[in-house]
Amino acid sequence: MINCPFCGSENLEGADICEECQNTLTEFSIPRPNTPVEKGLLKDRIESLNPKTPFAVPPETPIGEVLSSMVAESIGCVMVLDGSKLCGIFSEYDALMKVNANLEQIADRPISSVMTPNPVTLEMSNKIAFALQQMHVGGYRHLPVLADGQLAGVISIRDILNYLAARIGVSA
Repeated sequence: MINCPFCGSENLEGADICEECQNTLTEFSIPRPNTPVEKGLLKDRIESLNPKTPFAVPPETPIGEVLSSMVAESIGCVMVLDGSKLCGIFSEYDALMKVNANLEQIADRPISSVMTPNPVTLEMSNKIAFALQQMHVGGYRHLPVLADGQLAGVISIRDILNYLAARIGVSA
């Protein structure tokens, strides 16, 4: 239970509005971080993850060429740039779900035909907790990171897991 700071009545934990006086309780029901890991997730910025330099291709690059590059470079995603503008992302998931066994028939098609257009992006200044939330809600393993509106890097769920492992003292 949470006591309303305005009228003193008891409300359910997490209530947005006091049932008695109708004042907002939102800021009073926000959980406080209890551990150094929780504090770090809420304080540290994505830039502290050292986002990797993204592998990028133009939208007209053939699907087969992109897949070969992904295998050769051991990477899980490719950014699709139209000039300097991020227009899409092509990931392992896209390869499995959109290309799959049809590679022979579509290898020469442009990557833009199977990429995920207008991907969700993060800013270097976003907090790691926000990145984790975006990945969880969207089901993403990779997210492009922007700095001043331009593609500056890419982070993966593995980057966040390594960050957490370092925080709790486990070697990754």
